[in-house]
Amino acid sequence: MTSKTGLGILTLTACAAALLVVAPAAAKTIEQEKPYAVTGTTGAELYASIGQNGPQVGRSGGRVIAHTFFKLTWRRNYVPENGGCTLKSATPTLIITYTLPKPANPLPPVVQKRWDIFIEGLRRHEKVHGEHIKAMLARIEQTTIGVSVSNDPGCQKIRREIQKPLSDASIAQRQESRDFDRIEMGSGGAIQRLILELVNGD
Repeated sequence: MTSKTGLGILTLTACAAALLVVAPAAAKTIEQEKPYAVTGTTGAELYASIGQNGPQVGRSGGRVIAHTFFKLTWRRNYVPENGGCTLKSATPTLIITYTLPKPANPLPPVVQKRWDIFIEGLRRHEKVHGEHIKAMLARIEQTTIGVSVSNDPGCQKIRREIQKPLSDASIAQRQESRDFDRIEMGSGGAIQRLILELVNGD
């Protein structure tokens, strides 16, 4: 995952959507939306199209309404000193992609109004997943930059040493996202309400 002068890459997904945890100034963070087309002229038709065309995630390939994916790369500076090695700095580049539905054709005004509420709610949900990812990045920086390992002139042991904090930060991010989805998508949750408001207005 790391290299003395090269890139380390970590890619993970967050299941479906705002805490404000700002990434450190040194980080380059890019957030982008990737739409997928849905069709229909009623809320029910649009929701049915989401079920047919939504992004596929997980081993089962099940479809979801929306999805957050990220790619995290690093430039790490390992410095041999006094027979050991220290991770002096680490510069991350984080790309977060939010996949959201978008009507392929113009909607009737009354449906458009409900859709606007629906999609903005989805966007807020996915942005929370994005903030969980940014918080993970901050945890990685806090727990790895400055780490030193003795008797490591070739800077090999330190690469193994930082694997645990990297794993811990990733596990925490996934758990945060799962807990958030459990609330948002549960009975009476925000996502369920958005769906009902979209469909029941027909």
